[in-house]
Amino acid sequence: MQNIVGKSLGNRLVLGAVIALAVVWIAPLVWVFALSFKPNEFLTVRTDVIFSGPFTLKNYTDIIGTSSVFRWTMNSVIVSVVQTFAMLVLASLAGYGFARTEFPGKNLLFFAVLAGLTVPEQAIIVPLHLMFADLEMHNTYTALILPRLATPFGVYLMTQYFKAIPRDIEEAAMLDNASRLKIFFKVILPLSIPAQATLGIFTFLHAWNDYLWPLISASKPDMYTLTLGLASTQSNFGQSEGIGYLMSQAVFAGLPVFILYLFFQKYIIAAVSGTAAK
Repeated sequence: MQNIVGKSLGNRLVLGAVIALAVVWIAPLVWVFALSFKPNEFLTVRTDVIFSGPFTLKNYTDIIGTSSVFRWTMNSVIVSVVQTFAMLVLASLAGYGFARTEFPGKNLLFFAVLAGLTVPEQAIIVPLHLMFADLEMHNTYTALILPRLATPFGVYLMTQYFKAIPRDIEEAAMLDNASRLKIFFKVILPLSIPAQATLGIFTFLHAWNDYLWPLISASKPDMYTLTLGLASTQSNFGQSEGIGYLMSQAVFAGLPVFILYLFFQKYIIAAVSGTAAK
């Protein structure tokens, strides 16, 4: 009886701690969302009243009517979608090559891929900038997308996933005279959907939230991504268009990621927990 009471008390304490942490985590999001509906004139006086009036939709109508947010959003959508698709193609092909084929220098090349995981992106910013400047490719979608495709994590993830797939499946297809390429597209690729979804989600989120490389490559406002564009409106807080306006931009920028999470939450949870989504 005492053990049951002790376990019940322990479970309640854990639940209470989880709820407390959830409140601490979600409080800033609620604060940002609430301030986005407040008049800027009111927020110059106080910002601690979020659940009572006055409220307004002017901040959101200003985004729709007078800012470059939609242009920046379109840039982010193009960069994120193309980068995600290209990453899935390249990482899948490279991962399958490392996992299932033999070629000279395979182990050395895979070691080089693993070594790339240890290199911080800040260390290669200057060489990347000089290379794309020499090619006169800055302020283009190509310059915003290409450097992020050379990410070793995707190749490593897909390699390990393909290695876990039983070889018997491929051998059965080979007995039917299926080519290596046909086996990859018809047999192996459909089995790797959980890994594809996980890699796609992480790639999209990283591309959508990327700030450092667009800051270097995109110097024209028309080529700003959403993160860079929003940051440019906040560069001088004293001359900004108001706290409420900035908060509404933050909410607007976060909506696509929130929608993405709603559709793919089971894969995100599976990726974090290290299990396969069903």
